[in-house]
This record gives sequence, structure tokens and C-alpha cells, in this order.
Amino acid sequence: MKTVNLLLLIFLTHGLSSSLVIASFYEQKFDFRGSIGEYRDEPGPKISYDRINEVKRKCKPELSSASELKLHEVSWDPRKAKKKLGFRYGDWNQDPGDSPILPFDSTSTPRNSSTKPLNLVSFRVTDLDLPHRTKKYVGVNGVLLLAITTFNELSLRSHGVREFELWPSHTQLKISFQGIYFENDDEEERVLCMLGETMLPSREPGSATDPWQWVKDHDTPPLLQDDQIMLVLRYPKSFTLTKRLIQGELKSLNQKPNLKFFDKINLFSQLGRSASYDFVSDDLVLKACDPYPYKNGTFSTSSIDVYKGKGFCDLLQRITSRAPLTVVPNWKCNGTDEFCRKLGPFASDGDIKSTDGSFKDVKLYMQNVHCQEPSARSESDAVTKVSAVFRAVHPNENLYISGLRSGLDNMTVTAEGIWKPSSGQLCMVGCRRGQVDGCNARVCLYIPTTFSIQQRSILVGTFSCLNTEKNLTPSFFPLSFEKLVEPMDMQNYFHSKVSHPFYSYSKFVEAGVILERNQEFSFGTIIKKSVMQFPKLEDSEDYLSSLSLLAEDLTFHTPAFTDKRALGTDIGMDVLSLGPLFGLFWRTSNSSVVELEQTSPYRTKAQYTEKQLLLNVSAQITLTGDGFGNFSVLYLEGLYDEHVGKMYLVGCRDVRASWKVLFESGDLEAGLDCLIDVVVSYPPIKSRWLADPTAKVSISSRRSDDDPLRFKQIKLKTTPIFYRRQREDILSRAGVEGILRVLTLTFSIGCITSQLFYIISNTDSVSFISLVMLGVQALGYSLPLITGAEALFKRKAASATTYETPSYDIQRSQWFNVIDYTVKLLVMVCFLLTLRLCQKVWKSRVRLLTRTPREPHKVPSDRRVLLITVILHALGYILALIMNPARKQRVTVVLESYTPAAANWWQTETEEYIGLVQDFFLLPQVIANFLWQIDSQQPLRKLYYLGITLVRLFPHVYDYIIGSVPDPYFIGEEHEFVNPNFDFFSKFGDISIPFTAILLAVIVFVQQRWDYDKLSQALTFGRFKILPSRSVKYERVMSQPTESEMVPRVNGNRGDEE
Repeated sequence: MKTVNLLLLIFLTHGLSSSLVIASFYEQKFDFRGSIGEYRDEPGPKISYDRINEVKRKCKPELSSASELKLHEVSWDPRKAKKKLGFRYGDWNQDPGDSPILPFDSTSTPRNSSTKPLNLVSFRVTDLDLPHRTKKYVGVNGVLLLAITTFNELSLRSHGVREFELWPSHTQLKISFQGIYFENDDEEERVLCMLGETMLPSREPGSATDPWQWVKDHDTPPLLQDDQIMLVLRYPKSFTLTKRLIQGELKSLNQKPNLKFFDKINLFSQLGRSASYDFVSDDLVLKACDPYPYKNGTFSTSSIDVYKGKGFCDLLQRITSRAPLTVVPNWKCNGTDEFCRKLGPFASDGDIKSTDGSFKDVKLYMQNVHCQEPSARSESDAVTKVSAVFRAVHPNENLYISGLRSGLDNMTVTAEGIWKPSSGQLCMVGCRRGQVDGCNARVCLYIPTTFSIQQRSILVGTFSCLNTEKNLTPSFFPLSFEKLVEPMDMQNYFHSKVSHPFYSYSKFVEAGVILERNQEFSFGTIIKKSVMQFPKLEDSEDYLSSLSLLAEDLTFHTPAFTDKRALGTDIGMDVLSLGPLFGLFWRTSNSSVVELEQTSPYRTKAQYTEKQLLLNVSAQITLTGDGFGNFSVLYLEGLYDEHVGKMYLVGCRDVRASWKVLFESGDLEAGLDCLIDVVVSYPPIKSRWLADPTAKVSISSRRSDDDPLRFKQIKLKTTPIFYRRQREDILSRAGVEGILRVLTLTFSIGCITSQLFYIISNTDSVSFISLVMLGVQALGYSLPLITGAEALFKRKAASATTYETPSYDIQRSQWFNVIDYTVKLLVMVCFLLTLRLCQKVWKSRVRLLTRTPREPHKVPSDRRVLLITVILHALGYILALIMNPARKQRVTVVLESYTPAAANWWQTETEEYIGLVQDFFLLPQVIANFLWQIDSQQPLRKLYYLGITLVRLFPHVYDYIIGSVPDPYFIGEEHEFVNPNFDFFSKFGDISIPFTAILLAVIVFVQQRWDYDKLSQALTFGRFKILPSRSVKYERVMSQPTESEMVPRVNGNRGDEE
């Protein structure tokens, strides 16, 4: 009956817990869907028109000029009409006064940060009241978001956003409006007049100097309900070059000294890409571009081709979409400083002039590109019309947020022009702020298809002044801009069979000189060429595919360090072209162009001449980190030698920012310093244990010591480089290591089992097995079970970000899961068998103590063994930290400040040394044998201690032979117990540790073969004795239980059994 009740209780408990688990699961699932669906399934905004009569009274002056409303466009597509009336990331400013509308908290802004906050505004129409429309107006609901922000985007979601929000570096106010929409034919404008309500932040009463004291005190913001807010927005009816500005006013209908009153706010934005553009400015375009094409000298040589094919609009959109353009310094300007510091047609304030004509960190956006291609595709010289807005970004503005802005100010130029395939030139007229009186700029833009070491831009353009046509002094020096090509982006641009890019090599002669200067003729070089294999062309579908695979192997992005091991340096090596190949992954993205090239399968030859092994190559090196300001980008061109895996390159760096120095240097090429030698050495693909698996980069200048453009030689060494084939072979290597774990653990189980059988027939020597030695082994088996680390080949998943992407197929493979579970099971068996061995030794000593209670000194004790072992390992741990210079530096850094990273470092160091303690597991047994002065006792079986020693040494041998080629999916990771890159387990450690472990095994073998007296005589040299004289004799006491001891409740044996 008790059993039945117990089963019933277990069933009810299990059912209740399952219900709770299922309920919590569904609750979590519901919450998850709610958080994701907050954007998708949110209820619509609150729509109300209860204030329309009040709106008509307040908007009577504006409504008096309303024309008869033509609602066919609005009624036909209300969604499109609402979208045309909305705008995002416009600008706003407030009239001078003592009643600001919004506070701003800049407490979290870094002191050394020069990024200034931006005043941004967004507006969205949420509803049009078409059923109740009249002849002159229609009801409208909308939401306006007013913000001051440094880094954050604006969100106009109706729900989930409070009316007022304030956090460091960001303030926003959401105002809900209802009003009317009407049109004014006389002014050719559309008008929105609305009344809004919100919760305004309250200013400190009577404090004109600091109205936002509560922000500094971090108090709860005091809010005031206000429904007397009026908004008037004016839109141009047509979207043209000089009529695209949206203007608005936001004002308070309250009067001073009411705390709800705020000074008038002016709003500025423009119609977006959703609005249709009217190309009606032909006269202004003709003024700037007649005769066409305009000769501005951008590409004066015929060696550079430009794009002249079809699909110009699509190509222009892809190149300029959300990508900043680089402003070229005025390095050719020879006028006054005031004249050369001007930023073309844009306003040049103090921040711009402070760059001294170099325009450092000044960027340019090409926004709102409207392109109209001719319908007649058959015309060979059809005109494509283009309109855009150029926006210059200050160095102290957030680049990403500035790229979203839509307001028109002195840093914007609206442009409209034409493009013809006969010339490939896009010629446009530019107007500052979109005003007619500001149309004094010409824009000439090209998309080059020919690239070289001097020409690395996918888009090139210039702003020039129109005043020169009237023989007037130009108001600014021609301003050039460009977009530098990114090797990985080339596949996204050109898809045409006719107009595809190519690279023009011009530095192969100079690269040959660098090759001869750096070529080594030594015995080591001969061995390297005969034994090692470096990245080279492979058999493939065609020649271009083989080049693409080689270019992929030669491209790397990885941390690097100098001889001083400087931290925080990253190097990127991007191959731009290799032989006739331009760009990467050619076949997948440019299959149409491949048809024009060789399509027959490419097969490598067994032998090549020295000349055939040299490939023309162009590349780009990117350096980030302190001390590399002048080397952020290096353009490279030269030769790649497949035989030795080296690139011999001519490097060019852009020095146009130092435009005052350029007049003194007559050996520049288009403003580039090309007197730079670069040698890149790649590690071998095979036989990597014979060489360092890292890439080495050497950058040196050929200029004289007194040249201002000379720099000291830079030598960089990267972390291990891994190739495509090695990434593909990772599965097989991981499988081999898993099988080795299973085999070694199985062998360990056999060794421990043999020791258990051995002590059955040798019970008199069981007590002389050191419990400290067994405890060290048990610790080694328990740590992988507790921490989740792998046994023997121990690597832990690190959080270091690498260029390679981890393969989830490796982590989730069923085969590797089987191996992992098998390893854990075998580790558990080893742990339990070791505990069983400890139990046998402990019971044997208890029996000895029971038989000789008056002579406890005859029973072996591990107290002194444990004390000596701990002291030796503590001294070894401290000595290892002190002796290694790399660890000494890290210890100093850690001791300066205690941080979570420092705590993690100490944990890693301790875990590493625990691995060393396990390798020297025989040390406690050696100490115990000397302390206990055993006489030919053989407590350990040779198979046991020699076998376990071999198992512990196998990872070091494996790391020494194969471990020099780390796993490419674990770049930057640290071994948990066997770290070949640092300190305890370096290459020297992989030799010294096995030697020491073997020495301990030999000592145990000698101790078990010779008695203490014979061993003491062998270690006596004259009067000097290594071993002390015999002091306490551990007599052999039979540990086999007697017949009375095996019977319970006899001679007090009950307590022993318990």
C-alpha cells in the first residue's frame, strides 16, 4: 500500500511540474511573439477629428488663400498621397529667446569626442479623412517627432514610443496632430495646418539662465499637458531643381509667462525619392554643360576608359547608395590660403577651414538620385537625365546620421544634368540650398572602368565655378571627390558583357627590381623551394576560376604586431586583381563576362619556368591602430612568386592632404608617394611545421633621410594565416583528434584496470600508493566533467572576433556529437576507476592502523607528501611567471588594476598550470617513496605508471608535430590546459615537459627495483649523501584481512565496515 501511495504521489508531482513547465513555455512563447510582432501587428494610431472646427479658426489666415481642391490624385491612391506628405530626418532650429522646447543631456559624451548633436525632425501622415472632405480641404491626422541626437536614429512608431523621452545624447518629443490639407494655386504649394497635443518638458520657473536644472540633477522630468501647438507645413507642388524645399513652422499658441510657451521653431526638409521629379531646368543645365561634354581635365589621358554602356541609372544608384564619397584635398591649388581652404560651392565655416585645405574627415553624400533614361533604346546617343543632392558632412558630425538627413542648408547643393553614352560624362548644374541665385557650380562626374595604381576610384567628379564663363574671378577652387573601390564590392557593380572593368599594370619593372633586391640565394631557400608548397594556381573549370581561388587564398584580414608586439593593430590585405582577373569570385557574379574569356578547363603543369611562376598582382593594404595614421591605406602593384610565396610590390600612399609639401616634391604620381617597397611573405600550405605559419609584411621607403615624406621601415607579423584547403580539411582533422581522444582514454582505462587487478595479488604493497598521486589524476578527470572542457586536446571556445566565420556544420555534426559523448563517458569511467583505486588504498591503510594501533608511524601517511608537493608546485608556478618575459608584462598589467578581464586572466593561468600538475602526476609518488623509505616495494604496476605517462605526454608530442597548424575556426583562441602560443606550453615546454615526466617514471622504476639502502649508497658521492640516513623503517605489515576481520561484528569490525 505504501508503494502504491508513493507511486501516486510521484505521478501527481510529475504531472504538476510538467504543467508548470508547459505553461511557462507557452508564456515565454507568447511574450516572444509579442516583442517581435510589435512592429507588424501593432494597432493603428489614434485617429480623431474632434478639433476640426478649432483648426479652421486657428488656420483661417492660411485657409483664406485655399484653392479648389483636386482630390483625384489623393482619392486614387491614399497611401501614396500620405507618403508624399511625410518626410524624415529634416532639420529644425529655434528662434533666439529664453523659452527652449527641449533639453539635452551630454553627460555621457566622451570628453575627447568632437561629435556635435543634430536637430532632426520627422513627420508622418497617419490618416486622410476622405469621406468628410470638402471642396477646399480634407481632414488629416499626423505625428511629428522632434529630436536632438548625436548617434541615434528616429522612429515614428505610433506605439511603444512615449511622448517625451530623454537619455544621454538623445532627446525626442512626439506630438500628435489633427488638421486640414489644402492647396494654394497662386503660390503653387500644398499646405498642412494642424493643431497638436503632447506632454511638454517643463522648464524651471524663473530661471532664464539654466531652465533645465533637473536634467543635471537626473530628476524625474516634470511634464505639462499641452494642446495649444500649431504646425504649418508648406510643400511645393512640383519637384524641381530649385523647388524642392519643405518649410514649416511649429509655434505655441500659449502666451508668456506660461511655462508651456516656447519660441517659434523652423522646420526644413525636402521631397523624397517617392515623389516624382520634373526635369524642367534645361536652361540652367545648358548654361553649365554647353558645349557637351565639358572639358574639365579630369581624365586628360586616353588610357582611362569610362562607363558608356546601358543601365547607367541602375549602376549610379548602386554606387552612390548610402555610401559616403571622399573629398580630395586642394593639392593643386596655388592661390591664397583663404582661397584654397574653401570647400567648393559649400559653406566653409571654422571647422572646414581648420583642415587647412586637406579636408580631413570631410565626407560627401550623393542623395535622392532621380534618373530618367530615354524610352528609345535604339538611339546611340540618347540623353539620360539625372538629378541629385550633394551633402557635405562636417568632421564633427556623425557620418551615418548625416547620411540620412534631408534638410537643405549651406552644406547642400542640388544638381540636375545629362549623361550621354558617347562621352560617358554626367554634366550637371549645381545650386546651393536649391536656390536660383545659388546656381553657380558645375558638376562633372564619371564612372571609370580602367583601374591602375594611380586610379583606384569607382566614381570620380569635380565641382567647378561658373563665374569663369563671364571672365570673373572664380569664387572657389575646383573641388574633386571620389569613391575608392573596395575589392569585395566590384562584383556588385558591373554585369555587362561590353563594359566590364580591367586593371592596367604599370609597375612590373620596378617590382622586378624589388624582387632581385630581396631574393635570397641560400641553402635554406633551396630547401624551401623543394619541400614547401605555397599558394599557387590549381586545376579548375577555367583560368579565371583558378585565379579567383588563388586570390582568395592571398586575401587576409587578421591582427598583426611589430617587433615591439604592439597591440590593437589590424591588417587587411585585399587582392584587387591577379593577372587578367579583376575582382574576386568572378564566376559566381560575372558569368556573362567569363564567356568572353577562356572557358576550357585549366590544368596546371608539372614544371614551370621562373618567368611563368610570376603573376602580376594589384592589392590594397589597410592598417588600423595607433601609429599608422599615414599608412591607413596603401595601394600596391607588383609580382607574386608562387615558388616562394612572396609578393614584391610597389606601394603608393596618398599624401595629397599635405598639399603644402607637394610643391617641394617633384617625384609624386598624381599626388601619390610611390617610392615605397612592400614585401609580403605567405606561410606554406604544406609542411607548415617547418616554417612559421604567419604572414610577414615589410614596408620601407626609398626616399633620402632629409625628405619630409620618408618614414622608418615597418615590419609586421600576423597571427597564423589559413588557406581555403585548410579550412576544408578542418572536419577531417577534428575527426582524427576525436578518435585519438577515444583511443587514449580507452588505453587509460586499461592501465587503471590492470592496476586494480594487480593490487588483488599484491595486497601488502597497496598502502604505499600515494593518495596525492591518485588525487591529481582524479582532479584531471573531473575538471572536463565540471567545466565542459575537452580531455587531452583541450581547447575552449573564445570570444575573439576573427575574419573567418565558424562552421556550424562542425559544431552540430552528428558524428562529432557521438565522439563528444563517447569521450565524456570514457572520462567518467576513468574518474570512477581512479576513485575505486583510492578506496582500495584507503581501506588498506585503515586495516594496517587497526592491526597496529600503537605503531601508527608504520602506516604510510600523505600529509608530508601533500605539503612538499604543494610547495614545489607553488614555487614552480611563481618561477614560470617570473622567467617568461611575456608573462612578466601581463602580470604587471593585471596588477595595476583589478578588472573582470584580470580575474579571467588569473583563472586561465591557473588552469594552464593544473595541466602541468597532471603531467607530473608521478611527482607525489616519487616524494612518498623517498619519505617512506620503501624496500623493493612495487605498489605500482609498470603498465600503469608508464602507460599513464605516455597518455599524458601524447598531447605534447601531437602539438609539437601538428599543433603548429592551429584550427582556422579557432583563430585567437587559447588552449585551456595546453597552450602552444604562451608561456607554460611553448615549443620548449613541449620538449622539456615530456623529458621531465619520463625522468619521474624512471625514478619510480628504480625506487621499486632497489631498496632504500642500496639506492642511498648509489647516490652517495664521497662524504656527500643526497638521501638522508634511514630514520623510520616502514616495516612490511600484512594488509590482508584476517578471518576475524572479514566477519562483521567481530573485534569491533562493525565500525570499519560502516
